[in-house]
Amino acid sequence: MSYTVLARRYRSQEFDQVIGQEAIARTLQNAINTNRVAHAYLFCGTRGVGKTTMARLFAKALNGGSAEVDKAIMAGQDTDVIEIDAASNTGVDNAREMIANSMYRPLRGKYKVYIIDEVHMLSNAAFNALLKTMEEPPEHVKFILCTTDPHKVLPTIQSRCQRFDFRNIPVAQIAGHLADVIKQEKYNAEPELIHQVAVLGNGSMRDALTVLERLTATGEKKLTLKLLEELMGLPDRAVMSSLIDSLADGDPGKALGYASDLLAKGTSIDQVIEAMLLRLRDLMILAACGPTTRLVELSDDARKDEVTRAQRFDAAGLVHMIALCENVQKAAKNSSVPRALYDALVVRLAMTEKLADVTALIAGKGGTGGASSSGAASVAARAESAAKKR
Repeated sequence: MSYTVLARRYRSQEFDQVIGQEAIARTLQNAINTNRVAHAYLFCGTRGVGKTTMARLFAKALNGGSAEVDKAIMAGQDTDVIEIDAASNTGVDNAREMIANSMYRPLRGKYKVYIIDEVHMLSNAAFNALLKTMEEPPEHVKFILCTTDPHKVLPTIQSRCQRFDFRNIPVAQIAGHLADVIKQEKYNAEPELIHQVAVLGNGSMRDALTVLERLTATGEKKLTLKLLEELMGLPDRAVMSSLIDSLADGDPGKALGYASDLLAKGTSIDQVIEAMLLRLRDLMILAACGPTTRLVELSDDARKDEVTRAQRFDAAGLVHMIALCENVQKAAKNSSVPRALYDALVVRLAMTEKLADVTALIAGKGGTGGASSSGAASVAARAESAAKKR
């Protein structure tokens, strides 16, 4: 028996199994139950959020019945449910062939359903040919157009479709599904590993399952965060945490050491800065909105750690640090000495509060409020400690 990838093996087979697009599933079910099915639909959304799966489920609800037909539809192999990849069939001749075939009645189902993936890739001539059929389609024909770029679909096409926008799937829902898959596949996984894989999915269930598949391909039965970092070339989260703590301490020496450790593990400068940006962003949101904010998606244990870490920073100071990271990330890509820019960034970040204090003193504010007051307190404490050591 041939191996089936996880994304296909765990594809939803019923409307009530759909994850993250429940409202769309209910609406389509109601359309069938009330006999108010339109002749054309437009499914919009990023890759891996369930557009093709929903199209097949809808086609199965329209045409299905026997187990054999249902299986063929969900596998994309049914004679009455025709799937077309517009990315490789862009020409007007392809559209004309489809239109000519649509005139023939379905062989065994009630409808002939055309699922056109990446429909925005059709040429203008093909769009115009399709439009003519969509204006007055045969009673036995239904169109389901799928696209990741709805802005490129002609307004005249969109006006003849019922449009559904598929949202990115929340991290918590992806993580929940991943946990179920891992259990069924008889693997053990760290909770933080599951969460990080869900984050890497970036709203796409398919992408998250693809990452999980790469992990299972290693042959390890215990899936760990360390394994993920090694496999994907991601910065070590623990070392990144230590780096950020050293920034909060205002200790550029320690910060440079941790920054060097991250690169020594084979991670690129761009990846390290990107990971730093994401961590600083979470801290900024926690500092500005509080520990229970839903704008930061973290596992329970990671949230506790980050809430404590966020208390060491000021939201305004974090905004400045994020801006510095972004500027250096852009500059490093075009620099002949990116390491120098990277090290300078780390030192600058570690000295952010000291520089803010100097600016405040020059302005005659004496370090009042915000990052300056917290920075002044930390500077004073370190100065007092140094004096005692002398």
